[in-house]
Amino acid sequence: MTEACLTFCDLTLGYFRHPAVDHLNGIVGKGSLTAVVGGNGSGKSTLMKGIVGLLRPLGGSCAVAPGTRLAYLPQLSELDRSFPARVVDLVSLGLWPRRGVLGRHRTEDRRAVSDALMAVGLEGFEKRPVDSLSGGQLQRALFARVLVQDADLILLDEPFNAVDARTITDLVALIKNWHGEQRTVMVVVHDLDLVREHFPEALLLARRPIAWGDVHGTLSAENLLRARHYSEPFDEHAPWCTPDGDAGLRQVSGGARS
Repeated sequence: MTEACLTFCDLTLGYFRHPAVDHLNGIVGKGSLTAVVGGNGSGKSTLMKGIVGLLRPLGGSCAVAPGTRLAYLPQLSELDRSFPARVVDLVSLGLWPRRGVLGRHRTEDRRAVSDALMAVGLEGFEKRPVDSLSGGQLQRALFARVLVQDADLILLDEPFNAVDARTITDLVALIKNWHGEQRTVMVVVHDLDLVREHFPEALLLARRPIAWGDVHGTLSAENLLRARHYSEPFDEHAPWCTPDGDAGLRQVSGGARS
């Protein structure tokens, strides 16, 4: 039986009492690599924020396995690049969970930051101001920050947006390396071809869960059509929760159990 890293129990997340993720059930197994996919407004980023605890559930629950160290990388558009900091300062923020805000960095910490920058191709960028980086370079620096966190559960929200093809290739390699180390990784991705090529599992959302499991079964033409059907524009007068006999998760072989 799959050991759970995350357990969703009738989880509903949203804003102003309107659901953005509606009645999600299932588990994310430890050591799994899952792409979270769906159209704009389908609840992908909302789910990430709910897992991290930035958004409280409207109903149900999301439970993280005890002792799990978590790293979260939000979308680039949510980051303030004007803050006067160097690349080494940004990456060193990943040490806070272990050292605290005022904790003194040790020799091994400085080595970890240096190794992380080398791993993402930013060796020699330590003293560069963050606001001088390109989109791809900034995303590499943020991946380096995740690296030094040494987390068990890694959540990445659209890490491939606004970056060049070479950076995407390098970041995918890092993600696969985390997966090979038996870390649990969930990644919000728009490019379905990229998902089919590199991700073994996928969760398809359209505010309600459409399918979850083996990537090829989840991203079938039938499921994608159902997702488009449920991706109607947000209606501020919609009921808090719409009962619908077809609203449940369509399970495909090889995925999480709900």
